[in-house]
Amino acid sequence: MPVYDSVLDLIGDTPLVDISALSPRPPVRILAKLEGQNPGGSVKDRAAKAMIEEAEKEGHLRPGSTVLESSSGNTGIALAMICRARGYHLTVVLPENVSRERRQMLEVWGAEIITSPGAEGSNGALRLARALAADRPECFFPYQYANPANPKAHYEGTGPEIWRDCPEVTHFVAGLGTAGTLMGAGRFLKERNPAVRVWAVEPPSGETVDGLRNLDDGFVPPVFSDNDGPELLDRKMIVRARESIEWVRRLTEVGIFAGISGGSAVAAAVKGARQLDEGVVVALVADGGWKYLSTGAWTDDLDEVVDRANRLIYF
Repeated sequence: MPVYDSVLDLIGDTPLVDISALSPRPPVRILAKLEGQNPGGSVKDRAAKAMIEEAEKEGHLRPGSTVLESSSGNTGIALAMICRARGYHLTVVLPENVSRERRQMLEVWGAEIITSPGAEGSNGALRLARALAADRPECFFPYQYANPANPKAHYEGTGPEIWRDCPEVTHFVAGLGTAGTLMGAGRFLKERNPAVRVWAVEPPSGETVDGLRNLDDGFVPPVFSDNDGPELLDRKMIVRARESIEWVRRLTEVGIFAGISGGSAVAAAVKGARQLDEGVVVALVADGGWKYLSTGAWTDDLDEVVDRANRLIYF
């Protein structure tokens, strides 16, 4: 095994694991792309690194610069890790009702936290961050929802890794958040094989599912519209909070301790598999479960956990 120059060199090249024991139809294989193996613990390490490196190339960052971004958790943690390693200060606008592990991880890497109203969710954090960025022109505002480096990270990393490890892939399933993963990895896979279907996972309109958004709720990420999202996606699959939690528990049956949105992706993969005669479905599991232990998602009564999900942002 090589010696790496930096922990940031460990971002990407995550494992693909067969979880077909959970498939409802034996001819349909289901594989999980375990993004929790990134050093910051989530798929957001990829986009965060790409956005920072692109800003450095363009001269927007220099030693001691401040990065300002909104996040419901994982992007902020990824940026905090990278900024600490690169010598930048990070200010994160964070909804006040995230699980406490997210706040603690941001504090570990020295980020400044500005809270936004929990009832406004990630959209409220984004609005506040944009207002702050307008008042602080000296800060670099990556704006993950519109930054082309976000989908590019997945076009150049996540997609090629899946194709390398599983060229027989027939379906790719990922949560619809910023849309970077779907737009980047999905486009790459379709360019290699136009028959590959890309499925997006979203909650019902008005309902919270960790890390996911419904485009009917009023905000369409520019990353989605700028990359012909409606044409790229073959299907949008609705997954409720209860299903997400049920399937994140089911993942432990195959030894995988995943975050809640990973349960959403697998729930969607299983739903889709029921309708296929054969195929290979790759579900992107965005992070590990360690940041969600305080939610009781694995140990408390299911009804209590679902009710709690309406008050806390788990992802």
